[in-house]
Amino acid sequence: MNMITSQSTKNLISIMLGFGIGAINTLVLYPHFFGAENQGLVVFLLSSSNLLMPLIGFGVAQTIIKFHSSYQEKDKQGFLSYAVLLPLIVALPLGFVAILFHDAIAALLSVENPIIASYAWVIFAIAFATAYFEVFYSWARVHFKSVTGNILKEIYPRLSILVLLLAFGINWIDLDVFFLLLVGLYYLRLVLMVCIAFKIQPPKFSWQKPQNLNELLRYSLFLVLAASAGSLIIDIDKFMLPQYKAIEQTAFYAVAIFTATLIEAPGRALFQILNPLVAKNINENNTSQLEKHYTASSINLLLLAGWIFLLVNGSIASLFELIEDDNYGTAIWVVLMISFAKLIAMSSGASNTILINSKKYHVSLLLTIFMAFFVILGNYLLIPVFGINGAAISTLVVVVVFTYVRMGYVYYYLKMQPYRSNTFYAFALIGVLYYGLTFVQLNIQPFWSIVVKSVLITIVYAFGVYVLNLSPALRQLLKNRMSRTP
Repeated sequence: MNMITSQSTKNLISIMLGFGIGAINTLVLYPHFFGAENQGLVVFLLSSSNLLMPLIGFGVAQTIIKFHSSYQEKDKQGFLSYAVLLPLIVALPLGFVAILFHDAIAALLSVENPIIASYAWVIFAIAFATAYFEVFYSWARVHFKSVTGNILKEIYPRLSILVLLLAFGINWIDLDVFFLLLVGLYYLRLVLMVCIAFKIQPPKFSWQKPQNLNELLRYSLFLVLAASAGSLIIDIDKFMLPQYKAIEQTAFYAVAIFTATLIEAPGRALFQILNPLVAKNINENNTSQLEKHYTASSINLLLLAGWIFLLVNGSIASLFELIEDDNYGTAIWVVLMISFAKLIAMSSGASNTILINSKKYHVSLLLTIFMAFFVILGNYLLIPVFGINGAAISTLVVVVVFTYVRMGYVYYYLKMQPYRSNTFYAFALIGVLYYGLTFVQLNIQPFWSIVVKSVLITIVYAFGVYVLNLSPALRQLLKNRMSRTP
């Protein structure tokens, strides 16, 4: 557990730093220098590349994590060689299609917002770089080296955009150069990740076919479909909004989604190291350790996500007051709905990670496809009526329902479920404090209101977690912190 705690803590720090930089970009630089239209354009292009990226990657990143620990040392080089080369089978033909039909694709995407047509090429370019980045990041993660790659994953892109926004703001570059440099920086990140991966495990490429090639291909194909459906769930709303509403609405929605996604930060940090450990437990049939990881991840992620949920929703009105454009404040309900959905998802702990790495991985695929279908259907029905709130309602309902469906299947399959009595006490603590926040009104400047509320929430919440002993690990952490206080 020391390795999990150490790397998860370091990953969390880099993720929160990345979110901090992202907050500067999203809440300050984009509205001030770029405007809602150009911000919506960047969000649309990056979201579209995220939708395409799983197809290009062909599920290889997760395939490496699942199967690497099942190979003998002498066979691992052949497996990694396969993993690196396989995405090219998909990427090269897809790139040819993207070039050949670029104009037609651009015209299709830009019916409602013509500005998209000039920059449609960015979608494939970034999708390719991101897909291969994830492949080599998995190369590092299976050796339990996740920290440096996580910095490149979480901090590097946001820092790149920050620099480009400043350059745009002082008229050093125009919009065309902005996107050229953005794509170039994504490929620089890929080169850095390749160097890191090869330093951890020097390449000895082999053309020897892995013995279980059919199983690997089958799993990769399943992962392509599951990851594509998962990307749809995350980014389809930002893709569909410009088809129904002005692209500025996408910017408002993106700010709300970014703020709500802070809830996921602890999970994103933990799963970088927990995913390969879960795969190892399953490959070794170590069910007792697997259940321990499952239960611990559930309560710890719920408590950490609950703290961020309270911080975000306790100060969201003041946060939107800091943005120059008052229209961003129309997304306040989006923040509440999406952050609650994320809170429920975090409470399920490693349920999805267990399914993906088990022999029942096809169930995860089916559930994800159903989720994607219902999100698209919900968006189709609700966005024209309720706008960005309609997209949030669709995501909220689907994420909550399918989170518990997934947990139910893990219980049916493995007779494991992560909730204990302390889980319900944790939900009660979060609910009571959120209700109490509705009565706290501070007639001070928005920035200081955020600071004061954040301090109060942290003190009261930490006291509640400590007194109720909801998590032995967090209680010990709080105890250590208090003992160091002079």
